[in-house]
Amino acid sequence: MNTVDLRSDTVTQPTPAMREAMMAAPLGDDVFGDDPSVNALQEKIAALTGKEAALFMSSGTQSNLCGMMAHCGRGDEYIVGQNAHTYRYEGGGAAVLGSIQPQPLAQDPQGLMNPSDVRAAIKPDDPHFARTRLLCLENTWNGHPMPAAYLDEMAELARGHGLALHLDGARVFNAAVADAGPGGDVVAALRAITGRFDSVSVCFSKGLGAPVGSALCGPRELIERARRWRKMVGGGLRQAGLLAAAASHALDHHVNRLADDHALAQRLAQGLAAIEGLAVRSAQTNIVFVDVANGRGPDLLAHLERQGVLATGLIGLRFVTHLGVDVAGIDRALAAVRGFFDQAPSGQAPRPSGAAVY
Repeated sequence: MNTVDLRSDTVTQPTPAMREAMMAAPLGDDVFGDDPSVNALQEKIAALTGKEAALFMSSGTQSNLCGMMAHCGRGDEYIVGQNAHTYRYEGGGAAVLGSIQPQPLAQDPQGLMNPSDVRAAIKPDDPHFARTRLLCLENTWNGHPMPAAYLDEMAELARGHGLALHLDGARVFNAAVADAGPGGDVVAALRAITGRFDSVSVCFSKGLGAPVGSALCGPRELIERARRWRKMVGGGLRQAGLLAAAASHALDHHVNRLADDHALAQRLAQGLAAIEGLAVRSAQTNIVFVDVANGRGPDLLAHLERQGVLATGLIGLRFVTHLGVDVAGIDRALAAVRGFFDQAPSGQAPRPSGAAVY
């Protein structure tokens, strides 16, 4: 039985065409700056995001880390959401390796920080305080595209207080596809997002389907500072063109198809919403969060795994669509969930037809 893997869009496998592109990639030594495939990718993603330069990184965590350390020095501070990836899920790298103090703030269910909270968190120029230098946002956040008005307000706030603005855009192409709408100009939507930020980290190994890699995009001077940090944290790869070619292929062929992932997420969300005992929380792009009544989430996850369907359960059940999943896989996942609620809880008789579902 083939597995329907909905744990994350990081589980994608390179397509046959992507593998061919990787094998055909011209190579050099990227530490010396002469890998043509890496250089071509950096020029391409810089142009797409409307930035002067870009730097190929081994991961989104490395890209965010080098970006924050390029913006901030020892004793500086960055403001960030309490549940943002750069604060909560990247090992504390900015603090541990960069001596940069995080100032985490509360977020609402869509991942938005209150601008008044951000304003109040900016420290005065006083030796008692860390120097507030950077504001970090994330788009998408748990599948939610950031509203344009919110991005405008936060950008104006940052500029007004002399702060740089960094975007963790691990899934920024998902946000751009959602913002553009059916048949819309995705590149224009992307630049409308990234144009508000001084630096942007873009991931190739999630919905775009490349096996490895992210890019930090921004002003040339900032990127050169980040290049030094990349080398220091072990990110100076040699014949990295094999990986860069996969990312370039993804940019050429896998951006517009993100709309298919969004449509599958909607199909999944609508099916789950029709099942009593489940509450769907998000399905705006390719991520669906579900709350399970009566604390039965772990039991549902175990049941799904036995049926060959994988999801995660850190903050409610999470299902993520990607290029490795099709309509048949979504329908199979829905059938497996229904099967779980059709069976009796442990120690109870099977429920009669039409009875309330747990």
